[in-house]
Amino acid sequence: MEMKASILVVDDEERIRRLLRMYLEKEGYIIEEAEDGETALRMATEMDYDLVLLDVMLPGIDGIEVCARLRQVKSTPVIMLTAKGEETNRVSGFEVGADDYVVKPFSPREVIYRVKAILRRSSATAYLSKDASSSNNIVFPNLIIEHDAHRVTAGGQEVALTPKEYELLHYLAVSPDKVFSREELLKDVWNYEFFGDLRTVDTHVKRLREKLNKVSPDAAAMITTVWGVGYKLEVPK
Repeated sequence: MEMKASILVVDDEERIRRLLRMYLEKEGYIIEEAEDGETALRMATEMDYDLVLLDVMLPGIDGIEVCARLRQVKSTPVIMLTAKGEETNRVSGFEVGADDYVVKPFSPREVIYRVKAILRRSSATAYLSKDASSSNNIVFPNLIIEHDAHRVTAGGQEVALTPKEYELLHYLAVSPDKVFSREELLKDVWNYEFFGDLRTVDTHVKRLREKLNKVSPDAAAMITTVWGVGYKLEVPK
């Protein structure tokens, strides 16, 4: 029997929590709620949720801080809820490890679409190659991706990545030296045919490079920017 995904909805407005709960439960998800940052952080740390929907503006510690602290101990996917015009908060959310954001006022359809996309791409089998051999490992001189284990090793050290960072790296690594536009990456990695923000890609590439660079500058340098086009994973010659 298939396990239903569990989602923590965090917002200080009861009407928004109730609205999200109603639509998400219709899709079969198990929903729990928190109305402030401290409660949200405690619940998200103690429980293994499949996803956290996290408002930026919260009493106590805000959503950015909650996400930053959660990222120190867990890689649970996080979608931030931000008010229209809060571009700084969206960028800050990506910098501390959020996987995506939804702008208020939002349409329930958009929220459901984004939740499904992230949950689908967070599954262990999301990126099995169509022509996969018996081993799903991808091995480069300074970078090893063990897909079945969702483990990345750079310079001999394991690198802790969020689900979305891992998926982005694996997607690039499956087709080394191929250039992907930001639009392609949004469509294929985030599964967004619409609603997308190209800065989502840029921020995740930046975080991925920073994490790789801490253990292996050579591995980080493999993720190359092709100006005016997009990104590729370049294999050292």
